[in-house]
Amino acid sequence: MLVLEYKVKGKPSQYRAIEEAIKTVQFVRNKCIRYWMDAPKETKIDGFILNKYSTKLRSEFLFVKNLNSMAVQSSAERAWVAISRFYNNCKSKKPGEKGYPRFQKHNRSVEYKTSGWKLHPTKRRITFTDKKGIGELKLLGKWDIHTCGGATSHIKRVRLLRRADGYYCQFVVNVAQSEIVEATQSAIGLDVGLESFYTDSNGHQEANPRFLRKAESSLKHAQRRIYKKQKGKNGRLKARKRFAKKHLKVTRQRNEHAKRLARNVCRSNDLVAYEDLSVSNLVKNHCLAKSINDASWYLFRQWIEYFAGKYGRKVVAVKPHYTSQKCSQCGRIVKKSLSVRTHICQCGCRLNRDENAAINILNLALQATGGHPGRNAVGVGVTTLVGATLPEQILTLSTESPVF
Repeated sequence: MLVLEYKVKGKPSQYRAIEEAIKTVQFVRNKCIRYWMDAPKETKIDGFILNKYSTKLRSEFLFVKNLNSMAVQSSAERAWVAISRFYNNCKSKKPGEKGYPRFQKHNRSVEYKTSGWKLHPTKRRITFTDKKGIGELKLLGKWDIHTCGGATSHIKRVRLLRRADGYYCQFVVNVAQSEIVEATQSAIGLDVGLESFYTDSNGHQEANPRFLRKAESSLKHAQRRIYKKQKGKNGRLKARKRFAKKHLKVTRQRNEHAKRLARNVCRSNDLVAYEDLSVSNLVKNHCLAKSINDASWYLFRQWIEYFAGKYGRKVVAVKPHYTSQKCSQCGRIVKKSLSVRTHICQCGCRLNRDENAAINILNLALQATGGHPGRNAVGVGVTTLVGATLPEQILTLSTESPVF
């Protein structure tokens, strides 16, 4: 799957119609959640039952009926995704909170399937044909569905999305993303960190951009301006938009940075090994939580897995246990605190702490793949998690690729 995103341009009345459609989606989802909560225990609620209930809502409420029927079904599917996730977490006995479904307050998108919209032959305009009154919107962007290998029949979903700087239209296109690149016969291990974004097994250290830290003073200034405005006035709304745009800029900077680095790493190596970090547990350290979130390690991992599938590379997730303590030369365990940045072993090995960990990560990955990066690698559907049982394997490629 490929997700293409365009910014849409329309009239203020069309933007209000989009907002009305988004609110309708939120209403249907919350009604489905309430229907599931109020149902007797002996009643089995599933996605099919919620779809039937959404049809009943169309007959009860006119504003729901004005929304396309498939868009209403997508709203019910959103509710079922939240419910099924809660069931799966309970069955797997996930520690901590199980993710009990909650009512949505700030929905930002409406999703159409194969009906309710019509694409102009030039692929630069789209018309929404339901009774919400959205009408024809202009698509602004450099992407072309034809040049990306897709056609109108290949478009499976169309999503209208509100962001801080306007409204966007996303097309989910059913096309295979692959590119033939020459084998490099090289492998690399990556150790992510806070001092540097990552250190590879060759000794290269990529600088940590720290986008949030650099924008922090500007964000605080914009946030203070919100509190100085009176509630309910247009001035406060404008101040909130300025504040949201600054956060959106930081998000986009992180995404582009992670995408660029992941693409370069996957093109240059047949095998990429990285740590299988549990970021949700790491951010429980309140002293480092902001820095860890700012580094966005998991986003970097997602892009590595995406480009590995696109270029036919192998990716291996290695458990991080003792990768920093173990000597990459003799295998001896050398205890050290986080403040010690140099690995010094009795065997004479003296390396940067992160470089030593990256070499250990690569060695573990090579052991799992037979000691070589793999000739003419064709990619994998599942990330190899060294030291884990089969149920612990982690999927590398989601059904939908990252948004371009």
